Amino acid sequence: MRTSGHMLEEVHLALRDFIKPGISTLEIDEFGEKEIRRLGGIPNFLNYNGYPGSICVSINEEVVHGIPKKNKIVKEGDIVSLDAGLIWKGWHSDAARTWIVGETDEAVKKLVEDTRMSFFEGIRYARAGHRLYEISAAIGQYAIDRGYGVVEDLCGHGIGTSLHESPQIPNFRQRGRGMRLVPGMTLAIEPMINLGTARVDWMADGWTVKTADRKPSAHYENTVLITEGDPELLTCTGEEERELIRSMRP
Repeated sequence: MRTSGHMLEEVHLALRDFIKPGISTLEIDEFGEKEIRRLGGIPNFLNYNGYPGSICVSINEEVVHGIPKKNKIVKEGDIVSLDAGLIWKGWHSDAARTWIVGETDEAVKKLVEDTRMSFFEGIRYARAGHRLYEISAAIGQYAIDRGYGVVEDLCGHGIGTSLHESPQIPNFRQRGRGMRLVPGMTLAIEPMINLGTARVDWMADGWTVKTADRKPSAHYENTVLITEGDPELLTCTGEEERELIRSMRP
């Protein structure tokens, strides 16, 4: 899983550099699939429950699961959320990033960064001995305190030899504390945060989810390994992120 995650990180970095105004979401998908296969992986989203692409490409008010299309063009000022995963030797990885294309409103820039930081606030508790829903509560509270809507219709999940495994991981406070975390667990933790309302609409294509008020949404996800100490991000190995984890120990 560590190898699978590191490969997926490479794919996301290549996608970050590939995105620019004027390209279609289908081109993004095709480029991402080629990168996955070039590295020796298999795209785990492709044909998953009928999904027609390898990369979920969601723009602005699209929360998740945007379907890549030839006639859907990225424009200056858009924010583009990319959700992707791959399989390597039977093991899955899953990660999402929201990228800003050119210049956009300060409020939108802040949304993207705060969504990322809500993830790190959550994994403050992704440690052996803590409880699963401590992660959920921390993510949700961080976002709510900053005036955002936290999507409740979708959540994170366990991951391993299947893309989606138990347990589900909501991004908002639960009544109980959830299961106790133990070393070796692998979790896909993925806050989806809206600039406006938390409510979402499902589109007629059966996949695309949009904010109900059509305000922008951001998405940030990593595959996380629970260890005896600090959590390990299998899909994000940057020193900045490792330092964030060290600085946010409970």
